[in-house]
Amino acid sequence: MPDWACDLLVVGSGAGGLATAVVAARLGLEVIVVEKDARVGGTSAWSGGWMWIPNNPLARAEGAADDADASRTYLRHELGRAYDEALVEAFLTHGPRMIDFFQRETSVRFINGASIPDFHGNAPGAAPGNRAVGAAPFDGRRLRKDIRILKPPLDLISPFGMGIATGELRHFANFLRKPRSFAYVVRRVVHHRMDQLRYGRGMYLVNGNALVAMLLKSALDLGVKVCTSAAARSLLIDDGAVQGARIGIPGREVEVRAARGVVLATGGFPHDSGRRAGLFPHAPTGKEHWSAAPETNTGDGLRLGESAGGHVGTDVEAAAGWAPVSLVPRRDGRFSHFPHLGLDRAKPGAIMVHSSGQRFCNEADSYHDVTKALFEATPPGERPQAWLVCDHRFVRRWGVGRVRPAPFPLRPWLRNGYLKRGRTIGELAVACAMDPTSLEETVRRFNEHARQGRDPDFRRGETPFNRAYGDPEREPNPCLGPLDAAPFYAVRIVPGSLSTFAGLATDANARVLDRRGRPIPHLYAVGNDMASIAGGNYPSGGFTLGPAMTFGFIAAHHAAGISLDHDTVTT
Repeated sequence: MPDWACDLLVVGSGAGGLATAVVAARLGLEVIVVEKDARVGGTSAWSGGWMWIPNNPLARAEGAADDADASRTYLRHELGRAYDEALVEAFLTHGPRMIDFFQRETSVRFINGASIPDFHGNAPGAAPGNRAVGAAPFDGRRLRKDIRILKPPLDLISPFGMGIATGELRHFANFLRKPRSFAYVVRRVVHHRMDQLRYGRGMYLVNGNALVAMLLKSALDLGVKVCTSAAARSLLIDDGAVQGARIGIPGREVEVRAARGVVLATGGFPHDSGRRAGLFPHAPTGKEHWSAAPETNTGDGLRLGESAGGHVGTDVEAAAGWAPVSLVPRRDGRFSHFPHLGLDRAKPGAIMVHSSGQRFCNEADSYHDVTKALFEATPPGERPQAWLVCDHRFVRRWGVGRVRPAPFPLRPWLRNGYLKRGRTIGELAVACAMDPTSLEETVRRFNEHARQGRDPDFRRGETPFNRAYGDPEREPNPCLGPLDAAPFYAVRIVPGSLSTFAGLATDANARVLDRRGRPIPHLYAVGNDMASIAGGNYPSGGFTLGPAMTFGFIAAHHAAGISLDHDTVTT
């Protein structure tokens, strides 16, 4: 007899896994979620919580949804040879229905990303907004005692452990400049501190932390059993069909029988050095890469899928969603990985340069594109690295990387070596082991054009995505301003990632496929365990969580044996 039994076993508790569990439970299945970390949420709990869902119900309600053919046009352009019509059509058709289902049937609530543009605004079919859906803020007290198993926001980007939503950023950027923003920030910090004293953490949840919290509450309300510190060791397979899994829990191993199957949702392989060595050209030993994902994401789902006959698709444009990161020294001698997602790179008064001291990219482009440009600019035999360079006015106004803006001090970061400083550009170049003449000429040329709001070299600030992360008060280009206020500063940038794209090959029902393209009975993969439907391309922010939750929605219906044409649930 098995130790535990259920209809559907979900391995992993990020947005993809929890979405699958919630939908399956709402459709009448008995569901168990196992998470090897002590807390649920995975990378999703650290994310911005945005999902790319064209023609979504929130945009339609505001009369702002775009033509479905426009999003297809954009994806055909962006995905190129990787465009898989069956997968793309499943995503475009059921993504909006997934949003509607969660709003109608669960505790999950969304907000419309009216001002979140696609990454490549000059591409055919691109949209300046209304294709993204984000998590609405959530009161963590609604989870009651179960708040203890929710992963907190990523400390590197959450001051005092306090998540900051996209709509709040303008207040935090202006809190020393505008009385209204100052009052807003003070209220937020005071309330956050009071929550910490009373509950041990903040209770006003935003971004991906709010998304996971709402999914967790919905799962628990529907009777889903959520088990933390529970790692899937192996799959139970009978006559080629997956029947469950062996799960390691503290002190013993249990056998879980799952009548309708197993869903793999463990977050991909960002910390599997062996697979990184085989798929990341810049990391020949697997160690020359610094992911910002949780360290527990070590490729468990991919190995489990392969053990059942599945295979990892490696013919991708990029094996991961690249991101520039800086290495933040920790007290234990190790380093945390700060993801530079655009809040500093796109602002006026900063540039990124290669070790040669020359610019190599449009700094305001997406994190994926900037890191790709770094790879392309790195000479053979050299390790890819860059420097994010700014002046004193910039670092006190915006901060840079882990360094907070005024009134937070700079001295600790100068002392531990994270932040480099020079009284002149040439002195800064020496501190960063760059050629002073080259960096001085780069800054001179950049400043000459930036004063006019132009960037003839990389066209920074010429797309809606660029401008979305600039300074709206800067004229005529919100992304451009000279570096001319001494002293000057720099932070070293190395290649990292937020997610992985190479994953288990699946069909449009999220069923894992064997090498002959046949579905493996009762085995599904969603999120980063599923091969990216973009084929390693990155068309827009939210293109990780959007497909993750959509194919979780699809997988749950398939496991329940319920047609997606008849998914209305009645109590």
